[in-house]
Amino acid sequence: MPTLGSVSVSAVDDEESDEVFVIVSDYLTPTTLLHGRVGEALETLKQAPALFDAEGLEVTQHFATSRDGTPIPYFQVAERDLEPSGDHPTLLYGYGGFEVPLLPGYSPGVGRAWLSQGGVYVVANIRGGGEYGPRWHQAALREKRHKAFEDFAAVAEHLIERGVTSPQRLGIQGGSNGGLLVGNMLTRYPQLLGAVVCQVPLLDMRRYHLLLAGASWMAEYGDPESDDWSFLSDFSPYHNLDPEAQYPPILLMTSTRDDRVHPGHARKMMARMVEQGHRALYYENVEGGHGGAADNRQRAHMQALAFTFLSQTLIEKTSGS
Repeated sequence: MPTLGSVSVSAVDDEESDEVFVIVSDYLTPTTLLHGRVGEALETLKQAPALFDAEGLEVTQHFATSRDGTPIPYFQVAERDLEPSGDHPTLLYGYGGFEVPLLPGYSPGVGRAWLSQGGVYVVANIRGGGEYGPRWHQAALREKRHKAFEDFAAVAEHLIERGVTSPQRLGIQGGSNGGLLVGNMLTRYPQLLGAVVCQVPLLDMRRYHLLLAGASWMAEYGDPESDDWSFLSDFSPYHNLDPEAQYPPILLMTSTRDDRVHPGHARKMMARMVEQGHRALYYENVEGGHGGAADNRQRAHMQALAFTFLSQTLIEKTSGS
């Protein structure tokens, strides 16, 4: 089984048996079903097909130190014995909300469109998620939301300090609550970033509770119609855009039929950025709901747009091509 991966174990039946099924996966290993008895070697029964060449790649785990001293874990997928040149195009992904853990899993899109191009892929397990249980989630709720952004920034800084990448080579990506995360990275830490992919995002925290499912998230973020706005305003990217700031290029992506996060968030952010003269790209799919795509073809198209943007901003432009 993978040293750094996801493992799911279940009994074969309800009888008094020590036989188990085990499902494993990691960033380089397709989902694999194994069978055996507890304490014995497991037999592989079936494995999903490999959809990219993982030869020469490895998964490692590292820890960055956040502003308040908390160690923040993150996974890195890169070439084995990566040279610390500070020049590797790197994509940093995060979420950090609703007690959702980001566990290792096989992603053919990332493998074919990013890793196979020589890119480094990083997943940050920041507070707000569920990687270390309820307390890890509660540490970034409401007025403590800034902790999630500080954690993500700490990972970005650690990647730069370790010589993995540099600000002009570092891109970030997040969707939904992760879109709120990368939106705040844009407004708070633009000096660390070379590109931003912001998908189906929350960005206007003044009105989020009035749009679609937004009212159900007030326990997570706060109530804008109360004194909570004093801290909500601090992490509302739409309200914190600065016409004088130098922001990295951003790609905003949403769906007309998103029934969870209203596309108005991305539309307003795009309009404000254009109004202020910032470089921004925008794509709105007319189908797809909160996933942004209605079928595999549309999903592939959305991924291709994101990775083409990242390639053009982090690989081609910085290499002079």
